[in-house]
Amino acid sequence: MNMQEAAEHADKMLDATLAAIKPAVHWTHGETTAGSCDVSRRRAVMTIISTERRGSFLGVVERHWKAEGYRQLGANRSTNSPATYFETPDHFRVRLLIGGNGQAFFEVATPCVAKSSVTPPTAETVGPNYAGGPIPDPDVRSDFWSSATPIPSASPSEKN
Repeated sequence: MNMQEAAEHADKMLDATLAAIKPAVHWTHGETTAGSCDVSRRRAVMTIISTERRGSFLGVVERHWKAEGYRQLGANRSTNSPATYFETPDHFRVRLLIGGNGQAFFEVATPCVAKSSVTPPTAETVGPNYAGGPIPDPDVRSDFWSSATPIPSASPSEKN
């Protein structure tokens, strides 16, 4: 696998992760960085994720990654900037970080592969594409993800 192929694989992982989030969120491409033998692809969510819904958002992504066979490496359970870190069976590292103003950031870092040039990602964004420029704070409200009401958990009697 070369760096371009690894970047395309990272893009597919990001596509699948964002497709697993229901209701869907708006997102844009973030910066692509290429090292001497590795690539990082990033995406920023433009939908506001409220403080009350951040745990649910992280949970949706964690369940998807676990279902894909990814292994959790760690988590930051901070209420201000929670994050979760996973590794795929083929040694790609994935991260979800909730930053300022409820903006979620995804990153996939590839393992070291054969050196090659890397082209920008080609996936169509959901909303404006801010690639190559500064990404503004999230500005899309969602009745679900931006809600200030926590998602109720089922009582023990409802789980039977």
